[in-house]
This record gives sequence, structure tokens and C-alpha cells, in this order.
Amino acid sequence: MEKKERELKPLDIEDTLPHQINAPSFKDTGIEMKAPFKNEHGVIIGDSLYASENSPLENWTDETDPAVMAGDEWVHPTNDIGWNTAENRELLEEKRKPQGYPFMHPTKDVSKGQD
Repeated sequence: MEKKERELKPLDIEDTLPHQINAPSFKDTGIEMKAPFKNEHGVIIGDSLYASENSPLENWTDETDPAVMAGDEWVHPTNDIGWNTAENRELLEEKRKPQGYPFMHPTKDVSKGQD
């Protein structure tokens, strides 16, 4: 009997990943949230399940070359634990416009000394 493949839908809600408590918000960054994808090895990347019967991690032997799991095909662009680091969260914050936008200069405090 053939297994039915599930549709790979985005996991975000309003540019956030609420199932990951420390995941940053991508809202107003210009970065589009992406759906999970299946790589060339048949492993689903970005579904937050972290296990796949086709994954080399699930079928590891002494003969498995770790290089088989290197490269972009193993990293999801928006649902990746790397976004939870302080450095990458800062990258997202830098992409957001100030909350006063469009009524204030993005880098200069023009109200300084006016009060």
C-alpha cells in the first residue's frame, strides 16, 4: 500500500512560528516565510518534526559519510533554529522600519532639543 504524501504548507501565523517559543517574528522584515520542502534525499526540511525515515540521521551507520548532510538543501530559510540566535535576531531587527515611520527620520532624532 502506497503512503499518501502530505501537502507541505507554511507553518507560520502572521510571519511568526508560534510553535517555537523563542522564534523571532519575520513581520515587517521583507523576508517571506517559506513552506517546508522535500530535498533530493526525500527528507522534509522545515516541518519542525526533525525526523524523517529517509534521513541519514535515522539510518546512520559507520559507513555514512557526514558530508551527505552538508549544504543548503538541509537548511530551511525561515524555519531554522539558527534564527533563534541573538546575532540572527539582530539581523531581523535591522530590517524593520522604526515604529514612527514614515513620520520620523530612520537614523536621526530630529526632535532632539525641541522640548
